[in-house]
Amino acid sequence: MNMLTTYVESLSLIDWILGGTLLFFFLIQLFFYLFFYRKPAAYEKKRKETPVPTEELPGISVIITSKNNSEELEKNLPFILEQDYPLFEVVVVNCGSTDETDMVLKAAGIKYPHLYHTFVPEEADSINEKKLALTLGIKAAKYDRLLFTEAFCKPCTPQWIKAYGREFANGRDIILGFNKINIPKKVPSRKFILYDNLIHHLKFLSTAIWHKPFMGIGRNMAYKKELFFTNKGFSSILHIDGGEDDLYVNRIAPGTNTGVLLSPDSLTETSGVTNFFIWRSLKSKHLYTKQFYKGFSAHLFVWESFSKYCFYATLTGCAVRGIATPVYPLLAVTLLLFVVRYVIQFRVINRNSRLFDGIIYHLHLIPFDLFQPFNNLRFRRYANKRNNLRR
Repeated sequence: MNMLTTYVESLSLIDWILGGTLLFFFLIQLFFYLFFYRKPAAYEKKRKETPVPTEELPGISVIITSKNNSEELEKNLPFILEQDYPLFEVVVVNCGSTDETDMVLKAAGIKYPHLYHTFVPEEADSINEKKLALTLGIKAAKYDRLLFTEAFCKPCTPQWIKAYGREFANGRDIILGFNKINIPKKVPSRKFILYDNLIHHLKFLSTAIWHKPFMGIGRNMAYKKELFFTNKGFSSILHIDGGEDDLYVNRIAPGTNTGVLLSPDSLTETSGVTNFFIWRSLKSKHLYTKQFYKGFSAHLFVWESFSKYCFYATLTGCAVRGIATPVYPLLAVTLLLFVVRYVIQFRVINRNSRLFDGIIYHLHLIPFDLFQPFNNLRFRRYANKRNNLRR
């Protein structure tokens, strides 16, 4: 006891300020991991699936837009068209493709009568081409529940539509899901890309579980047709390049009636990400529209990134002072907070990862954690530059 008192009394004002600052940012980090990042895994563990009689499952229209994706359509359409669901159709809108998309769709239409395909006129505005394509698909849909994915995606199981059908039957207006990325093991940055995709999903899915949704991903989400027409389609975002999924959900999502699906049956998988540049192109679309988000929850994770860098900076300062001076109590507290944060981060991230990709992250969590926000900033600058050149 006397030794502890001696150690405490030996601390200078600088030591107390450094230690207090470190503890402050440590507690902020704990708040984000335990209140937000932990939510999806905890939500799925507690979720009890309510059986829905087949006759109560609503009709669903799956909407897909495609521009020069003939190979992807030929490979992925059967996974969608052969879903185990009593009442559904698939609507594919051809966005002026110059490849064999039309032939692929006509051939599939012969085999699958519940496939409907249409096209965007050649004179369509290239900036809003996808918004027009989705509008055509939605207007052509004969069912009131709309489920969205992309030509380069496929459902992970034949129960994909049924997972959404049950959620719609429970009264949801908007439903958000998880999209995996299938990356060959030979791709050098594979593990970091999967980590980045996981963190991205944990952010918007956790806030949706909290009844404060701020975005969705068009590779796996659904909403009622009446929401589209009540909100006058994409009129609120026509001046923005992109945003047909994330930005649109940001504008229309009714927090209390937004559902989240995380079960294995509800997942979709993106293929074709074979190198860093394809991933950058895919991700930069979201990072460009992110600057137009509205609402508190959309900007909440800026503080998570800020507190993270402050934590690591203060941690380094405390460690250097603790070793150089030396101040052993400060050094001990520094190491303790670092270890506690890492253990919590390890458990939270890996519990969520087991739900989706099954990858276990170890010590590389630390460099990934530090590099991910910086990489997002880099990609966002690339996206802004690319979009400015298109105008």
